[in-house]
Amino acid sequence: MTTTAGDPIFVDTNVLVYAGVTSAPLHQVALKAIADQELAGNELWISRQVLREYLAVLTRPQTFASPAPISLLISQVRAFESRFQVADEGSQVTAQLLSVIGQVRVGGKQIHDANIVATMLACDVRKLLTHNVADFARFAPLIQVLPIS
Repeated sequence: MTTTAGDPIFVDTNVLVYAGVTSAPLHQVALKAIADQELAGNELWISRQVLREYLAVLTRPQTFASPAPISLLISQVRAFESRFQVADEGSQVTAQLLSVIGQVRVGGKQIHDANIVATMLACDVRKLLTHNVADFARFAPLIQVLPIS
């Protein structure tokens, strides 16, 4: 799947986690995926949900890392806020979420993925950079998924 210069691209939480933790699987792949998009002139987006998920993941033990110090995570989140466009979640996102779940069958934890798609749609971002391609396959009529590997 191709992108053109200037395309807005949403960065999924897993990409940030892999890029942010040197011992993570796909660390170099995630770093390169982000750098490639930036070099192509694409505007990179995240959301407040992604920031919360990042904190949730890295404050608990992972197979590839122990919980990170809070001071480090605070610094990383602040850096993300400076580096990426950050989508806020207001009434437009809720309206989009209700529309998405009316179109695509989801339930339980999949609502979090649907909310990412809703946030993307509310911000007119149609491309998602992720490692979790299968999780977002159901949303193919609404967004384009760009795998990092």
